[in-house]
Amino acid sequence: MSVRTLPLVFINLGGEMLYILDQRLQALNTSEDNSEKGVWSENDRRRVMSDIVGAMFSKDFMDELLKPQQLYSHRTLKTVLTRLAHASIMRLNQASMDKLYELMVMAFKYQVFLCPRPKDLLLITYNHIDTIREFVRHTPVVVNQVDETHRKIIEVYSSLPEGEFQLLRQTLLIFFQDMHVRVSLFLKNKVQNPNGRFALSASGPVPHGIDVPGLIRMFDRKGREVRRGEFPTGGSYTSPIRQGCFELHGDRVIRLGMTMYTGNNPEETHTSKASSMAASYSTKDDAPNLLAKEELNLLARLMGSMKAENTPETETGFRINLFTTDQEEEEAGASGGAEQSLFGVINIQAMQDEQAATQLARIAGQFAEGDELPEDLSSSKGDDLLAMMDDL
Repeated sequence: MSVRTLPLVFINLGGEMLYILDQRLQALNTSEDNSEKGVWSENDRRRVMSDIVGAMFSKDFMDELLKPQQLYSHRTLKTVLTRLAHASIMRLNQASMDKLYELMVMAFKYQVFLCPRPKDLLLITYNHIDTIREFVRHTPVVVNQVDETHRKIIEVYSSLPEGEFQLLRQTLLIFFQDMHVRVSLFLKNKVQNPNGRFALSASGPVPHGIDVPGLIRMFDRKGREVRRGEFPTGGSYTSPIRQGCFELHGDRVIRLGMTMYTGNNPEETHTSKASSMAASYSTKDDAPNLLAKEELNLLARLMGSMKAENTPETETGFRINLFTTDQEEEEAGASGGAEQSLFGVINIQAMQDEQAATQLARIAGQFAEGDELPEDLSSSKGDDLLAMMDDL
């Protein structure tokens, strides 16, 4: 597992979150039948984006994030991103946040699947950063924060060998492997099957530096080419496109990582559970991570300034539903059990012998007594970031 995966996951998922929030906030301003029309102004939208981006690219937060460490669980990442979304005057209900996280993960998963080379994961990340920078172009202080983080990403990742990028990609694929949520935009474009798995095309340009498959060349012992042959590739491949720019500014060439959503089509962000695995994941991960330790909270306070501007006490903020209707919000919580029946889930009683169950419980208790871990080692990963998010 790569210890350099977490920053890319956080920035790319954060970028997808900002894309969706921007699309839905614009829809609130343009929808004629929306009950919240007129509540959100363009200034409110800009403020929400600036507050979230400012918290996301805080110097201390990013310094902690860029330390070599294992990738966090879905539950911890979802908790951190939930607190990040609430760093502004906006508040999301639980159903909206669940759907938002699923959309973020599925969008980034699709981008990783289509990534031509492992190193091009950086170009996907830079596309997200470039668009985020455009969101906050009216706030120079926040733009400077984004630029500083971008420079640190370049400094950390530009020197990594190809093997490290391959390991990073494998770590991402393991992280995504049990997520199969159907997204209406993907289904409409026929890039996702009804079971939630992506349908990848065997065509298009090959990665930079790679020859188009289909040619066999044979050489003699002196290295001279003596014969050529061809073989069917099963696809329609073309010559590679030019390499994208890995600097602070420039043409990234590939479009992966740019927003897929348009302002007036909220149905593009609809999701539905595609498997019992996804339903059980949602049930397990809804609860926030409450295991942050006091010493890590103290560390966050000593590290200081991850504090956004305090909202005046007279301001109550806005609570919105990101997705279309109240009925849809309510269905999100109930969809798991209904869809499990479609896949014929069978419940197996693993321990029917009460005596055996008692014996196993006694043995487990002995292990628990003898092998208690120190408190600092048993704390869950991500507690330091969660403690820092508490200061938002």
